[in-house]
Amino acid sequence: MPIHQTVLELIGRTPIVKAQRLDTGVCELYLKLESQNPGGSIKDRIGLAMIEAAEQRGDIKPGDTLVEGTAGNTGIGLALVAQQKGYKLVLVVPDKMSREKIFNLKAMGAQVVLTRSDVAKGHPDYYQDMAARIAAETPGAYFINQFGNPDNPAAHEFGTGPEILEQMAEVGGLDAIVFGCGSSGTMTGLSRCFAAKSPATELILADPVGSILEEYINRGTLSEKSGSWMVEGIGEDFLPGISDFSRVKKAYAISDRESFLTARELLEKEGILGGSSTGTLLAAALRYCREQTVPKKVLVFVCDTGNKYLSKMYNDYWMLDNGFLEREKTGDLRDLILRPYSQRDTVVVGPKDLLVTAYQRMKLYDVSQLPVMDGEELIGIVDESDILLHVYGDEQRFRDPVSTAMVSKLDKVDVRSPIEALLPVFDRGHVAIVMDGAKFLGLITRIDLLNYLRRRVQ
Repeated sequence: MPIHQTVLELIGRTPIVKAQRLDTGVCELYLKLESQNPGGSIKDRIGLAMIEAAEQRGDIKPGDTLVEGTAGNTGIGLALVAQQKGYKLVLVVPDKMSREKIFNLKAMGAQVVLTRSDVAKGHPDYYQDMAARIAAETPGAYFINQFGNPDNPAAHEFGTGPEILEQMAEVGGLDAIVFGCGSSGTMTGLSRCFAAKSPATELILADPVGSILEEYINRGTLSEKSGSWMVEGIGEDFLPGISDFSRVKKAYAISDRESFLTARELLEKEGILGGSSTGTLLAAALRYCREQTVPKKVLVFVCDTGNKYLSKMYNDYWMLDNGFLEREKTGDLRDLILRPYSQRDTVVVGPKDLLVTAYQRMKLYDVSQLPVMDGEELIGIVDESDILLHVYGDEQRFRDPVSTAMVSKLDKVDVRSPIEALLPVFDRGHVAIVMDGAKFLGLITRIDLLNYLRRRVQ
């Protein structure tokens, strides 16, 4: 194995793994692990290609400022290359991006500008329009413009496509490939490559429900109104300037729920940690495979690593909050408890534990209050305000026991009470402590009630 001079030399030449435990019908399904790129996604390829092409044309030089609008992974690919080559980078990203991606970008030195994810192209806060404006207003800045940059599809036409065909030749060729479309670079580049080198390969689009692309491919109509979706990095509300859909004959619309659950299934059955768009692509690939009546060799991208989504789709509580996982319904207030004590999901503290321990648990689990349990008996509750008032003026009191700061007069609600019984508790600024007789069941907060009501609307 060669010694590399820079991390950029590790971009591309990603491995392919044959699925063994997924239900692929009569087909063989192959997983192209773009998650193995150094930045964790397929977008490393275009990050390198677009910057190096601009260098070769003389459009940029080290020290210049690059600007781009991105849903995440293109930004990480650009940040990786910009960091290594000495460029400043400003990225405009929609606010639905995972925290992990934002932390990743900032750690690599990129300036991140968050903007709204609920507006369409043409709105001044739309991430691409904002990026173009920032580039125009920044002296000497270069706007990458992945959605209109021909260097984007070229990376796949002359890089990814030939690489796939070379690898799949070892198993007898490639009958179909499943991909998503964000900037459309992957689709357009592969389409051009396969038209010349493998014209019999079918091109299949996986699209989030809410995007306009599935309707455009399957019915030939271009909707002027898109919906919203939580999957990151794919789906569009317009046709990118570099897009070429001419060889794509079939598309599947995949819901957020199916995307997230399918990505989790990939990890459970194949041991591969993929991101949210990977779930969309895999769900479409599995539908396609199961529809076939003759064996085919099908390839699907694992677009990026699931490490960027641990706080979202791989977090059971986030999945429950958003209605993507379901617990068995009870018909009482237990349906609103996010962390049931009976399942040992409730984060608790003991009366003899130190206040610093309580504080650290609040920070670790991102909660504002902790039940104080003496064995199986609920004897109090301690929240951020209780700790603050106790230690303010004397930080040494962090080492006092929880019992010295906890509240013993508790707002208990019987589990069989109507939901309306929660409102006076919240009006007093408290959390609802749900009891079944003397048995503590869990806590309900304002956000728990809001999430419950939102799920009912969905």
